[in-house]
Amino acid sequence: MNTQNLITNFETLLAKGQDNAMLRLSLGLAYLKEQHLTLALQHLAKALELDPNYSAAWKGYGKALAENQQIPAAIVAYQKGIEVASQKGDLQAVKEMTVFLKRLESH
Repeated sequence: MNTQNLITNFETLLAKGQDNAMLRLSLGLAYLKEQHLTLALQHLAKALELDPNYSAAWKGYGKALAENQQIPAAIVAYQKGIEVASQKGDLQAVKEMTVFLKRLESH
């Protein structure tokens, strides 16, 4: 299934009243893949509003901010994501966000 079909399916679920952090993350990442950064940021921020301890959403949000050239905000998002992932024991997310964070800080 292509990304546009995924977006349509996710938007349909949202329109039917299904709203949760996983749906918002999936929708945000699909929009990010299509380079619709404003929509990606909106949905990823909503995912974090619904579940502030969702480390995958922090990773996606940091990536979307970085791609939108919002580097200081991306750094903060990755720092928060690393903190959340560490508390949950999500070591893979910690490793990935640490790499992304170091790249941003070195520029």
